[in-house]
Amino acid sequence: MAEFRLETAVRRPEAERNAILAAPGFGSNFSDHMVVIDWDRERGWHDHRITGYAPFTLDPASAVFHYAQEAFEGLKAYAHADGSLWRFRAEVNAARFQRSARRLALPELSTGDFLAGIDRLVEVDRDWVPRGAEQSLYLRPFMFAHSAFLAVKPSATVTYAVIASPSGAYFGGSGVQPVKIWVSRDFSRAAPGGTGFAKCGGNYAASLAAANEAAAHGCGQVLYLDGAEHRWLEECGTMNFMMITAGGQLVTPALGSILDGITRDSLLTLAGEHGLEAVERPISIDELRDGIASGQVTETFACGTAAVITPITGFDSPEHGAQVVGDGEPGEKTGRLRAHLLDIQYGRAEDRHGWMHRVA
Repeated sequence: MAEFRLETAVRRPEAERNAILAAPGFGSNFSDHMVVIDWDRERGWHDHRITGYAPFTLDPASAVFHYAQEAFEGLKAYAHADGSLWRFRAEVNAARFQRSARRLALPELSTGDFLAGIDRLVEVDRDWVPRGAEQSLYLRPFMFAHSAFLAVKPSATVTYAVIASPSGAYFGGSGVQPVKIWVSRDFSRAAPGGTGFAKCGGNYAASLAAANEAAAHGCGQVLYLDGAEHRWLEECGTMNFMMITAGGQLVTPALGSILDGITRDSLLTLAGEHGLEAVERPISIDELRDGIASGQVTETFACGTAAVITPITGFDSPEHGAQVVGDGEPGEKTGRLRAHLLDIQYGRAEDRHGWMHRVA
């Protein structure tokens, strides 16, 4: 693990920072510093530094512009009531980042460098960690290829960086905003052997047209079906999908072509403490639709780092029309799972799984 050099940076005035922290929004303001590490084939990873937040200067022929050779992650740092700062399961983010890099023919960053850079950035910019309810410092590690050529081949030069954004609840207010979901048959997110399991920009860019379709039908997100049969549930927009059954199961689609969500995995681990059996298996759209109609499926939600848990209160599709889940309100068990995970992250509940790590 390399040492990170701290470079001189211009810090924004305290009054400006405090004004941002009073109403941080989500992902629209950034702290004073960022992590940067360079890579090339001859030297590998080198020049580890914490520098001032600033634009990159890139050649117009840089590989990332033309072939989207890049990958990213998303995680948060949390302020506890005693003023200490903590991160949540960042080593799992590091492992997923490595898997994404392999799939995109990018160099793998060591777990040690991934964690050390994040910790150092949070330490240096600790004044940017908001202290309000459901507020956090959102951390965005990313790497991009920038060799200047138009040939389709792996880049010989790559830059890794981490930027930090003080953020409130993803949807504002309490952070809980139920959504209605559009079931898409025209768009597929991924297929076996593709990049669905990787966290890379191309997957998210390709989701925007489907999101627009959902919005045009009055829905807040889209549910993707598999690309082969258009029968099996995959992901819900940019989040994993979960449902709770009358028989006491927390069911989610099995991994393969979908993102291995860290919130997803955490909720599966916590399920037993809420009297739920965690089940990972294929779920057909017919099972979901019939289960809602019969009452066998009692609650549905999407989950991810940004919004934690988003209750799904209804579905719509061109073939079958609108369908309401339960009484159309966020489910009780969904709310308890969400509160439990947040309580661990903010230090209000015992961390029995060793998920939290103190940074400062």
